[in-house]
Amino acid sequence: MKKITTLILTISTLVSYCQSKDRVDFSIVEANKTSSIHIDKNNNAIYSGVPWMDQNGNVVNAHGACIIKEKDVFYLFGEAHSDTSNAFGGFNCYSSKDLYNWKFESVALPVQKSGKLGPNRVGERVKVMKNPKTGEYVMYMHADTLTYKDQFVGYAVSKKIKGPYEFKGPLLFQGKPIKKWDMGTFQDNEGSGYILVHGGEIYKLNDDYKSVTEKVNENITTGFESPTMFKKEGLYYFIGSHLTSWEKNDNYYYTSNSLKGPWTSRGLIAPEGSLTWNSQSTFVLPVKGTKETAYIFMGDRWSYPKQGSSATYVWQPLLISGTSVSIPNYQEVWKINTSTGVVSKKEIEGTSIKNSDSQIEYTGIWEHTTTESKSNEKEASFSIQFTGKQIALYSIVGPENGYAKVVLNDEKKHEIITMVIDMYSKNPVITQVFRSPNLKKGNYILTVYNTGERPNWSDKRKSSYGSTGNYISVSQLRIE
Repeated sequence: MKKITTLILTISTLVSYCQSKDRVDFSIVEANKTSSIHIDKNNNAIYSGVPWMDQNGNVVNAHGACIIKEKDVFYLFGEAHSDTSNAFGGFNCYSSKDLYNWKFESVALPVQKSGKLGPNRVGERVKVMKNPKTGEYVMYMHADTLTYKDQFVGYAVSKKIKGPYEFKGPLLFQGKPIKKWDMGTFQDNEGSGYILVHGGEIYKLNDDYKSVTEKVNENITTGFESPTMFKKEGLYYFIGSHLTSWEKNDNYYYTSNSLKGPWTSRGLIAPEGSLTWNSQSTFVLPVKGTKETAYIFMGDRWSYPKQGSSATYVWQPLLISGTSVSIPNYQEVWKINTSTGVVSKKEIEGTSIKNSDSQIEYTGIWEHTTTESKSNEKEASFSIQFTGKQIALYSIVGPENGYAKVVLNDEKKHEIITMVIDMYSKNPVITQVFRSPNLKKGNYILTVYNTGERPNWSDKRKSSYGSTGNYISVSQLRIE
């Protein structure tokens, strides 16, 4: 999937500018911002499909990501996006001990002054592995031009996990770059490292992870983007997605007892038509605990063109039985004990406020049914005054929906949060699209506006994708 993004600068972002000037230097300006003075306590679960905030109140900006664990800390590496360009904006590093709360650590690899990862270049699909022999951290990425005509797998190195990483250029096989785009990595039990590329090709890395020794597996099928692999009990599982530009699709997978194949097609990893719960695979994280090993599917919910402000993450526990891998049900909220590896459900809490409730005030032209209220009018809005510590918005996302601006104020009308959220989905579904951080219990006002914008685009074949309308929707609000 090719990537592009837009810039939205709010007053609250100026605080981010002062606190995180290094990100601004690389044209990574956060659109979504919350004031930390109102935060009460940390998250206690994983929430999919809604923006996450770091310790500074900035949206977590780490797409096409991976995670590696060092001692008891998980490090998340991902693409930093703006909303104005698909140009490389750096690879961010975050840390967490519980997978719920993320601390911004660094721009692990910034935009280079010139060259293959300099201005007006593309850098995607960042993956990091620690070399077991040298102790060095090696980062891999897809590097390219903005027109995707100079694609190759590149690498960078660092002595420290958080960086800074030094870009070394193309990863070579038989003296030549691997001229592919979507890529991933896999580290086997004994420490061997592998590069995965679209189509299902697999390359084995040298002992120092800085070159390729052999091509282990040939192309399996046409397409097969976002290659993602994990291993359980001697069986390899290879996940990928179809070629549909930025549009979500039903991801599928293969299994094999050997990286050299043969590979057996096993079908979809989520129910047909769910579009992998509106996401694309990027990584599978094994969490080995004292009782169990959990496997977490990490997916991107891309949002063209507003990748920086509106793209979110879909993390779901995988159900694995023999050769079967699935995400049979979408869990909008769930828990994992990183010490034991045990996954558990978390009950949805709070009071539900239906779209027809008199507490919600509508401005502009709205269409009301028993299940939702929706508006296609720019600047149309709805608002609710509430007492509590957290609020969540549920919408019927669909093919005619666009971007909504969410503003959360306290009772003195001080702005706490401003963010843009994506209500588009190729297939309609009721889902959570926004959840505020945990706040100090008090009186607040939530207002949601129609921006008059929508995600839509065309690919190289001039095929059209995305929304056909600018509707925003509210099905219910949940207040805790």
